[in-house]
Amino acid sequence: MLKISTLKLLPISLFCSLLFNFNINAQNTTLIKPAYLKAGDTIAIVAPAGILSDKEPIEKAIELVEGWGLHAILGKHLFGSNFHFSGTDAERTEDFQSALDHKAVKAIWCGRGGYGTVRIIDGLNFTKFKKNPKWIIGYSDITVLHSHIHNLGYETLHAMMPINMKVRKKDRLKTIKTFKKALFGKNLNYKITSSPYNKLGTAKGQLVGGNLSILQSLLGSVSSINTKGKILFIEDVGEYLYNIDRMVYALKRSGYFKNCNGIIVGGMTNLKDNSTPFGQTVEEIILEATKEFDFPIVFDFPAGHDKDNRAIFLGREIEMKVGKKHAFIKFVK
Repeated sequence: MLKISTLKLLPISLFCSLLFNFNINAQNTTLIKPAYLKAGDTIAIVAPAGILSDKEPIEKAIELVEGWGLHAILGKHLFGSNFHFSGTDAERTEDFQSALDHKAVKAIWCGRGGYGTVRIIDGLNFTKFKKNPKWIIGYSDITVLHSHIHNLGYETLHAMMPINMKVRKKDRLKTIKTFKKALFGKNLNYKITSSPYNKLGTAKGQLVGGNLSILQSLLGSVSSINTKGKILFIEDVGEYLYNIDRMVYALKRSGYFKNCNGIIVGGMTNLKDNSTPFGQTVEEIILEATKEFDFPIVFDFPAGHDKDNRAIFLGREIEMKVGKKHAFIKFVK
């Protein structure tokens, strides 16, 4: 019979205290901010997901950032094609890895979302990124990167992508203004008209989240986020109402709402219903799923798949105040 040596055990009360404090600290750790950009810096445009069949938005995006004094470089396979994707998994991985490892690149701007980032996330090596952090920029399918990098301990930027240069100029002015402010280190504060569905109150915590469909698809993986003590942002586009209901309950059953401090609901755009009506609006779906929790909720925040897509720092602490007439979102530097 093998002889097993025993460990000297800590008193149980001390052990529990240490464990409790460790968990609290783990949730409240300040994330690392990549350096803000300045004139002369380089931004890489890559496509980790859907195909970019139209070059014009990319050309306009290059013109935009070069007008800010930045230098844009393009991924080798940016305009590649592999059915739905902008190149094979290996090609998209190569482009993103190259941008991660490039010492001169200060930000990686994803050309578009769609679908496909989850197919390459496990093939990326973040060793050099950790030594030389840079802003990862995008939304929609780029939620995969936001969530994964949040778990590595770094802030990211949920903001417009080059594909959004298709939007009429007058409709994207606020979108571009907030993107530039965020990229160059200006603080972001928002005051929006309150929805009648809002749940009033105040909250504070790191802002996390992104696209609802992607958050749901990441459940159970190393890229799934812990929402304890944080404020969850969600948005989506083109989904059936019953799908929204299913995904919200999937997050609920996974503990996303149990310990979070608040919810911000961005654009829920072009939602669909079956021939048999689902019977609830998206606001009613979310309110019913969260009815036992007393945290504040903001609806209609201007971020997501809409013409007005304001920039937000994911992983940054925010102060959230939801009143009857207005909701205030303040990013804490």
